[in-house]
Amino acid sequence: MNKITAILEADPDGTVHLPLPPELRNTRVRVTATLEAAAAEAARAEGTPLEALKELRKLGAFRDVADPVEWQRAQRRDRALPGRE
Repeated sequence: MNKITAILEADPDGTVHLPLPPELRNTRVRVTATLEAAAAEAARAEGTPLEALKELRKLGAFRDVADPVEWQRAQRRDRALPGRE
């Protein structure tokens, strides 16, 4: 018997998909589920984008970016648009 603990995201239709270990993929599996809200995940999802940026600033995530404009150009992956050359 294997015990798996996972936090799953529901699909828009309300279904969840549980990834199985390789040794259980070609057999019948008995599943016992306990459904409860993942409090930590729900709290994180409620934050605003501004709060997320403030947290990144606290962590110093972009401290090594000297020129933000040049950094953005380097990060962006431009591609040719259809019908344009």
